Amino acid sequence: MSMLRTLVRPATQPIRRWVLGAFPCGQSGLDYDHPAGDAGLFGPDSVTWRIHADFPGMLSGGLSSLMLQALHPRALAGVHDHSNFRGDLVGRLRRTTAFVAGTTYASTGQARQLIERVRGIHHHVRGSTADGQPYAADDPDLLTWVHVTEAHGFLQGYRMYCRSVPDAMADCYYDEVRRVAEALGAKDVPASQAQVRDYFATMQPQLRFDERSREVMEVLARIALPVPVAGISRDLFLGAAVALLPDWALPLLAIGRGQRARAALASTTLRGMAPLFRAALTDGVSARACARMDVSTTTLHHWP
Repeated sequence: MSMLRTLVRPATQPIRRWVLGAFPCGQSGLDYDHPAGDAGLFGPDSVTWRIHADFPGMLSGGLSSLMLQALHPRALAGVHDHSNFRGDLVGRLRRTTAFVAGTTYASTGQARQLIERVRGIHHHVRGSTADGQPYAADDPDLLTWVHVTEAHGFLQGYRMYCRSVPDAMADCYYDEVRRVAEALGAKDVPASQAQVRDYFATMQPQLRFDERSREVMEVLARIALPVPVAGISRDLFLGAAVALLPDWALPLLAIGRGQRARAALASTTLRGMAPLFRAALTDGVSARACARMDVSTTTLHHWP
């Protein structure tokens, strides 16, 4: 194993610097090492610990979920009116990453504190859409939409860039992660693949691609990660994210044949690079949570 690490180090070290440059460690202030034996909201026997441990799948899946979220007028209005996503999209991605990591791998008390903090923020985010529809970030329906798009993106990202997921494990994942959405105030959260498909079918008549949606897609297309070769990195992960979108979303997002072809190429490229990301990131929060629970990280390589 040490010989293998030596051989791949020239490739993994730049990737490690890339990831830590984009998502620096320690900024969340969370302690993933204590208290010993605290499994948090999920624990090492969960599917969630496995899905959320894969960086390529999580980043591409998160970007894919932002694209879907841009199609919901009321969900988008809160972001448009109450956040600095135009000037600090990287900061928004980092905050979302910290929340998902914390609620997945931190201790039970810290995870609940994160949820309560976000509930408090949501309480003050409200207003009206451009056509006069009222919205509130703590609206259970909007919370469900945001959650389902994220969970779908993370699961599809893991499937595309890590390994296949048996249907029973995918259903278990949706059933597990809804507890965070419900703790935030979401209602009627889908708990299986079939329920997610039905939910998306029900939601499609409410979705549209308007000027605000177009603005979000343009901001995503210009995102400048603080890493070397930022443009290439951005195009790789955005293309990989487009490849995760459900078929029904592509025409809604005005994603044409040329962009789909570029997305397929990016997806193939990221699949080839994904093992290097895993080799470069062996000491992240999932590894620290495993140490807190006194289990080997190899546990996460096998389905529970």
